[in-house]
Amino acid sequence: MNNDIYVVIEHLRGQVADISYIMLAAARDLAQVTGGEVVGVLLGQDVKALADNLAADKVLYGEDAALAEFTSDAYQLALAGLISENEPRAVFFGSTTIGTDVAGVLSARLDLPLVSSCLKIADGVIVSQICGGKIMAESGLADTTTFITVIPGGYKPEEGQGGPPEVTPVSVTVADLKVALKKYIEPEVADVDITKEDVLIAIGRGIQTEDNIELAEELGELLGGAVCASRPIVDQGWLPTARMVGKSGQIVKPKLYLALGISGAPEHAEGMVEAENIIAINIDPGAPIFDVAKYGAEVDLFDLIDPLIEALEEAR
Repeated sequence: MNNDIYVVIEHLRGQVADISYIMLAAARDLAQVTGGEVVGVLLGQDVKALADNLAADKVLYGEDAALAEFTSDAYQLALAGLISENEPRAVFFGSTTIGTDVAGVLSARLDLPLVSSCLKIADGVIVSQICGGKIMAESGLADTTTFITVIPGGYKPEEGQGGPPEVTPVSVTVADLKVALKKYIEPEVADVDITKEDVLIAIGRGIQTEDNIELAEELGELLGGAVCASRPIVDQGWLPTARMVGKSGQIVKPKLYLALGISGAPEHAEGMVEAENIIAINIDPGAPIFDVAKYGAEVDLFDLIDPLIEALEEAR
């Protein structure tokens, strides 16, 4: 086993995902303890240029036609060979639909331990956010290669940007695949593109009923923004999928993100943690949304929203 920290770079349709930069920043903290290098693992076809902005000591670039588009089994096969051959100290995956799919199966296939939901590396200790952010668990590296899935919030993407690193081509084995990507199905065009809004009024379970969304819309109109939501709101059909923020929805970076009645679970935080200013309104003082918010109020949103609307109307 060597002391290097591998980071599996997530990218889709020619763009490196922010979680990849976040993982590189976390890997740097861990590498300072292990004494190894930060090594990006970039798989794909004709995507070598994506390595240019990765803050890694070096990048292993595995190219194959079967890796041109992501499929879990192709990544599993390619990574299984690399990891078994090189035995890095740890391998970082994103706590995303892509990363968790690959990491979970590889952990079982290679019989290697997996630490999930890592938020931060503190002096070599892996700090994980579990139970919706209500519990912070600490763990260390196992005696063998350790897989770690990373959630956003502990690092900023720009901390993992830099380069260009040294890029080393590596041979990967990808054969006898059972799954192939046929095509991408684009979502329907939304009435509002929340990724381009400077102000977002985000609603969660605390809004209670569909009728109360009108209050959020009124507030959004006064602030010059749009209404978005956490998954429970979309799952009930109260707002379209294009308005959902989080792991399964949109990644947004507005100047103001006003979270009304949102608990702030990691799946939601992944989509909004990079907002310039996050203001959280939640009656639960232990809600994890307060961990990422710049300002917060521990009150029932209905005790605050009406006076806020009145104050904005008067200010107009």
